[in-house]
Amino acid sequence: MHLPLTRLIPLIAWLLTMFIAPTALAQEQVEVEGATFPTRIEQQGQSYRLIGSGMFRYLMWDAYAGAYYQASDVPEPAPQSDVPRRLELEYFHAIDAEDFAKATEDTLRDNLSNDAYQEIRQRVEAFSRQYRDVVPGDRYTLSWDGTTLSLALNGERIFEDNDLPLAKALAAEEPAKLEQLAQAEAAQEELKRT
Repeated sequence: MHLPLTRLIPLIAWLLTMFIAPTALAQEQVEVEGATFPTRIEQQGQSYRLIGSGMFRYLMWDAYAGAYYQASDVPEPAPQSDVPRRLELEYFHAIDAEDFAKATEDTLRDNLSNDAYQEIRQRVEAFSRQYRDVVPGDRYTLSWDGTTLSLALNGERIFEDNDLPLAKALAAEEPAKLEQLAQAEAAQEELKRT
Protein backbone atom coordinates (compact mmCIF):
# COMPACT_ATOMS: atom_id res chain seq x y z
CA MET A 1 0.00 0.00 0.00
CA HIS A 2 1.39 3.37 -0.98
CA LEU A 3 -0.03 6.60 0.39
CA PRO A 4 0.74 10.10 -0.88
CA LEU A 5 3.39 11.86 1.18
CA THR A 6 0.87 14.41 2.43
CA ARG A 7 -1.15 11.61 4.04
CA LEU A 8 1.96 9.88 5.37
CA ILE A 9 3.16 12.73 7.62
CA PRO A 10 0.19 12.54 10.06
CA LEU A 11 0.31 8.75 9.83
CA ILE A 12 3.99 8.79 10.79
CA ALA A 13 3.31 10.86 13.87
CA TRP A 14 0.46 8.59 14.95
CA LEU A 15 2.40 5.38 14.29
CA LEU A 16 5.47 6.54 16.14
CA THR A 17 3.35 7.68 19.08
CA MET A 18 1.72 4.25 19.16
CA PHE A 19 5.16 2.61 19.05
CA ILE A 20 6.45 4.26 22.21
CA ALA A 21 6.28 1.59 24.89
CA PRO A 22 7.47 2.65 28.36
CA THR A 23 8.04 -0.95 29.41
CA ALA A 24 10.24 -1.60 26.39
CA LEU A 25 12.32 1.51 27.09
CA ALA A 26 12.88 0.30 30.67
CA GLN A 27 14.43 -2.89 29.25
CA GLU A 28 17.84 -3.10 27.65
CA GLN A 29 16.50 -4.83 24.55
CA VAL A 30 13.30 -5.93 22.88
CA GLU A 31 12.69 -9.21 21.10
CA VAL A 32 10.60 -9.57 17.97
CA GLU A 33 10.11 -13.20 16.95
CA GLY A 34 13.66 -14.10 17.97
CA ALA A 35 15.31 -10.95 16.61
CA THR A 36 16.64 -8.75 19.40
CA PHE A 37 17.11 -5.00 19.23
CA PRO A 38 18.68 -2.81 21.92
CA THR A 39 16.51 -0.04 23.32
CA ARG A 40 19.43 2.41 23.17
CA ILE A 41 22.36 2.65 20.79
CA GLU A 42 25.52 4.76 20.97
CA GLN A 43 27.24 5.19 17.63
CA GLN A 44 29.95 7.67 16.68
CA GLY A 45 29.05 10.00 19.53
CA GLN A 46 25.32 9.92 18.78
CA SER A 47 22.80 8.41 21.20
CA TYR A 48 19.66 6.81 19.76
CA ARG A 49 16.55 5.53 21.55
CA LEU A 50 14.11 2.94 20.32
CA ILE A 51 10.87 4.48 19.05
CA GLY A 52 9.22 1.27 17.89
CA SER A 53 9.66 -2.31 16.81
CA GLY A 54 7.60 -5.01 15.18
CA MET A 55 7.23 -7.78 12.63
CA PHE A 56 6.18 -7.58 9.00
CA ARG A 57 4.37 -10.61 7.65
CA TYR A 58 3.83 -11.17 3.96
CA LEU A 59 0.81 -13.42 3.45
CA MET A 60 1.58 -16.16 5.99
CA TRP A 61 5.37 -15.74 6.18
CA ASP A 62 7.38 -13.71 8.65
CA ALA A 63 9.35 -11.43 6.32
CA TYR A 64 11.41 -9.28 8.70
CA ALA A 65 11.56 -7.77 12.16
CA GLY A 66 12.44 -4.13 12.50
CA ALA A 67 13.29 -1.36 14.91
CA TYR A 68 13.15 2.41 14.40
CA TYR A 69 15.46 4.65 16.45
CA GLN A 70 15.77 8.38 16.80
CA ALA A 71 18.19 10.76 18.51
CA SER A 72 17.69 10.44 22.27
CA ASP A 73 17.42 14.19 22.82
CA VAL A 74 14.44 14.66 20.47
CA PRO A 75 11.19 14.11 22.38
CA GLU A 76 8.86 13.82 19.37
CA PRO A 77 9.18 11.43 16.42
CA ALA A 78 10.58 13.30 13.41
CA PRO A 79 11.44 10.92 10.55
CA GLN A 80 11.09 13.61 7.84
CA SER A 81 13.50 16.06 9.46
CA ASP A 82 17.28 16.23 9.70
CA VAL A 83 17.09 14.58 13.16
CA PRO A 84 19.48 11.62 13.49
CA ARG A 85 17.61 8.34 13.04
CA ARG A 86 18.09 4.71 12.07
CA LEU A 87 15.96 1.89 10.77
CA GLU A 88 17.23 -1.64 11.39
CA LEU A 89 15.63 -4.65 9.70
CA GLU A 90 16.44 -8.34 10.24
CA TYR A 91 15.32 -10.64 7.45
CA PHE A 92 13.88 -14.14 7.83
CA HIS A 93 14.08 -15.11 4.15
CA ALA A 94 16.58 -14.70 1.33
CA ILE A 95 15.97 -11.60 -0.80
CA ASP A 96 17.85 -10.59 -3.94
CA ALA A 97 19.59 -7.22 -4.16
CA GLU A 98 17.59 -6.40 -7.29
CA ASP A 99 14.35 -6.79 -5.32
CA PHE A 100 15.54 -4.29 -2.69
CA ALA A 101 16.55 -1.82 -5.41
CA LYS A 102 13.22 -2.13 -7.23
CA ALA A 103 11.21 -1.77 -4.01
CA THR A 104 13.20 1.33 -2.97
CA GLU A 105 12.91 3.01 -6.36
CA ASP A 106 9.20 2.14 -6.75
CA THR A 107 8.35 3.36 -3.24
CA LEU A 108 10.21 6.65 -3.69
CA ARG A 109 8.64 7.17 -7.11
CA ASP A 110 5.20 6.64 -5.51
CA ASN A 111 5.88 8.80 -2.42
CA LEU A 112 7.50 11.78 -4.15
CA SER A 113 6.26 14.10 -6.84
CA ASN A 114 7.68 13.35 -10.29
CA ASP A 115 9.83 16.51 -10.15
CA ALA A 116 11.17 15.65 -6.68
CA TYR A 117 11.94 12.09 -7.76
CA GLN A 118 13.67 13.20 -10.98
CA GLU A 119 15.79 15.64 -8.95
CA ILE A 120 17.30 12.78 -6.91
CA ARG A 121 16.80 9.85 -9.32
CA GLN A 122 20.50 9.37 -10.13
CA ARG A 123 21.42 9.42 -6.42
CA VAL A 124 18.63 6.92 -5.65
CA GLU A 125 19.93 4.64 -8.40
CA ALA A 126 23.50 4.94 -7.05
CA PHE A 127 22.20 4.09 -3.57
CA SER A 128 20.16 1.15 -4.90
CA ARG A 129 23.19 -0.33 -6.71
CA GLN A 130 24.81 -0.87 -3.30
CA TYR A 131 22.21 -3.37 -2.12
CA ARG A 132 23.39 -6.96 -1.70
CA ASP A 133 21.50 -10.21 -1.50
CA VAL A 134 20.45 -11.20 2.02
CA VAL A 135 19.98 -14.57 3.68
CA PRO A 136 17.99 -15.30 6.84
CA GLY A 137 19.50 -13.48 9.82
CA ASP A 138 21.06 -10.66 7.80
CA ARG A 139 20.38 -7.07 8.91
CA TYR A 140 20.22 -3.89 6.93
CA THR A 141 20.62 -0.62 8.84
CA LEU A 142 19.71 2.68 7.21
CA SER A 143 20.88 5.65 9.25
CA TRP A 144 21.21 9.42 9.13
CA ASP A 145 23.50 10.80 11.87
CA GLY A 146 22.75 14.45 11.13
CA THR A 147 25.44 14.79 8.47
CA THR A 148 25.92 11.36 6.88
CA LEU A 149 23.48 8.92 5.33
CA SER A 150 24.65 5.33 5.49
CA LEU A 151 23.46 1.86 4.64
CA ALA A 152 25.09 -1.10 6.36
CA LEU A 153 24.64 -4.82 5.92
CA ASN A 154 25.48 -6.78 9.06
CA GLY A 155 27.47 -3.84 10.41
CA GLU A 156 29.53 -3.30 7.22
CA ARG A 157 28.89 0.07 5.60
CA ILE A 158 28.12 -0.37 1.94
CA PHE A 159 26.93 3.18 1.21
CA GLU A 160 27.79 6.56 2.69
CA ASP A 161 26.98 10.09 1.56
CA ASN A 162 26.21 13.48 3.13
CA ASP A 163 23.07 13.88 1.02
CA LEU A 164 20.23 15.30 3.18
CA PRO A 165 17.67 15.35 0.30
CA LEU A 166 18.32 11.64 -0.30
CA ALA A 167 18.10 10.94 3.44
CA LYS A 168 14.74 12.75 3.60
CA ALA A 169 13.47 10.88 0.54
CA LEU A 170 14.49 7.56 2.05
CA ALA A 171 12.75 8.63 5.27
CA ALA A 172 9.61 8.90 3.14
CA GLU A 173 10.13 5.18 2.51
CA GLU A 174 10.47 4.46 6.25
CA PRO A 175 6.79 5.19 6.99
CA ALA A 176 5.76 2.34 4.70
CA LYS A 177 7.97 0.00 6.73
CA LEU A 178 6.78 1.56 9.99
CA GLU A 179 3.16 1.16 8.95
CA GLN A 180 3.80 -2.51 8.21
CA LEU A 181 5.49 -2.92 11.60
CA ALA A 182 2.59 -1.20 13.39
CA GLN A 183 0.02 -3.40 11.66
CA ALA A 184 2.03 -6.50 12.52
CA GLU A 185 2.42 -5.41 16.16
CA ALA A 186 -1.33 -4.74 16.45
CA ALA A 187 -2.14 -8.15 14.96
CA GLN A 188 0.24 -9.85 17.42
CA GLU A 189 -1.40 -8.05 20.35
CA GLU A 190 -4.83 -9.09 19.10
CA LEU A 191 -3.70 -12.73 18.88
CA LYS A 192 -2.37 -12.58 22.44
CA ARG A 193 -5.77 -11.35 23.69
CA THR A 194 -7.69 -14.17 22.02
